[in-house]
Amino acid sequence: MNTFFKTFSKLLSTPFAAVLTLLLSLLFITSGNDELSRVEQIQARGYLTMITRNGATSWYLGRDGDTGFEYDLVKGFADSLGVAVEILPAERFQDLFPMLESGEGDLIAANVSRTPEREKSLAFGPDYETVESVVVYRRGYKRPRKMTDLIGNRVRVITGSSHEAELTEAKKAEPQLRWQSDADSSAEDLFTAIAEGIIDYAIVDSLVFDINQSYFPLVRKGFALGKAHPLAWIISTGDDSLIEASRSYFEELENSEQLAQFKLKYFQQSNQLGHVGMYTFMAQLKKRLPAVLPIFIEVAQTHNLEWELLAAMGYQESRWDPDAVSATGVRGIMMLTQQTAIELGVADREDPGQSIEGGARYINMMLRKIPERIPMPDRLWMALAAYNLGYGHLEDARRLTQGQGGDPDSWADVEDTLPLLSQEKWYSKTRYGYSRGYEAVDYVKNVREYAETLRWMQDRNHPALGRAKNDRIDT
Repeated sequence: MNTFFKTFSKLLSTPFAAVLTLLLSLLFITSGNDELSRVEQIQARGYLTMITRNGATSWYLGRDGDTGFEYDLVKGFADSLGVAVEILPAERFQDLFPMLESGEGDLIAANVSRTPEREKSLAFGPDYETVESVVVYRRGYKRPRKMTDLIGNRVRVITGSSHEAELTEAKKAEPQLRWQSDADSSAEDLFTAIAEGIIDYAIVDSLVFDINQSYFPLVRKGFALGKAHPLAWIISTGDDSLIEASRSYFEELENSEQLAQFKLKYFQQSNQLGHVGMYTFMAQLKKRLPAVLPIFIEVAQTHNLEWELLAAMGYQESRWDPDAVSATGVRGIMMLTQQTAIELGVADREDPGQSIEGGARYINMMLRKIPERIPMPDRLWMALAAYNLGYGHLEDARRLTQGQGGDPDSWADVEDTLPLLSQEKWYSKTRYGYSRGYEAVDYVKNVREYAETLRWMQDRNHPALGRAKNDRIDT
């Protein structure tokens, strides 16, 4: 026994003592406290795992990184817990629930409806939005107004969605009701199938329809199914700490009006093209863009421009028609004048590559002329206006703006002044005289809208834009 104590005392005087002390400390700390709460577990590992789907209303990779309505909400929640966000996307809607149940993530944030059936087995956080299930159809077809109008038609829903459950319930009263459940489709895929006449009807959330209607001008809303239902996160079980934390978070969002700001950011319709303008745009995107899209992308990279901007300019100029000719003699996709083409070294204005190259060089020329002190994007909008009516007229408008007490370096102020160039009272005071300045205002506005639409499609891997790329590759 004396030998044991001597040996133990010797160990305590060596580095082994430090290790032993640490082990004993850990045992003491965790003794009686080996069950951390869900929030504590998340904080201990340093990140919150968000199970979601890639889509316009949930999460997608934008130009500045991860974005989306649900992502912004979860990011704010994670910030409140002092942790980062890990994104775990589900390939199919129906995969969301088993992924949570197997412990792969902490919550589902994917615009999921809170339904009585789901509440039997799932734990929900607080409601943050209310939606309806709506039947959508193709413009020009007979509008469905009641459930029986779906009978005998091609109806599609996403597998595992609340819409599928609603149809199942409706079938009790209408046994002839039939539909197809698609596990691999997104809401955008359903809209595309409607627009192309592949199916007759689809059922989606009203929120999804509101976000997408500007970009699918052929898709219309028929009628709503049943009553409205709330959207909420589904939160992993174990204890109530994560649910309680989410309640506190959403209460703070409501009180600070931050939730309303998130909704305004993602759900307010910013596209002003209207159904007719968007219909024409989408038609030409399918018909003409595939042949010239690779050129726009390559030329834009060469000249350090966004291809969406360059393509938007081409659409505004010619509807992507390489043979376009105006009454004044401008030609080609970028509608270059003969003089401009000579200055830029463009030998054949009707050659798509030469025309787009010339357009890229010309817009960069305008950008270089505009004072560098003017910040983006105002500088770009002024360059577009100069591309349309000439740099001299833009300078006239800027001088008029300054003379009226406005800011000549602000596009908002110059935009208000440009229409004055068509009024003798004002253009008589300028160096370059009359110009249809109001056309330049419309030009910039339209190019911005077309570019925004292309960016929206690019960021969300829009099926129509994807086909435009693939069609070109396949030819």
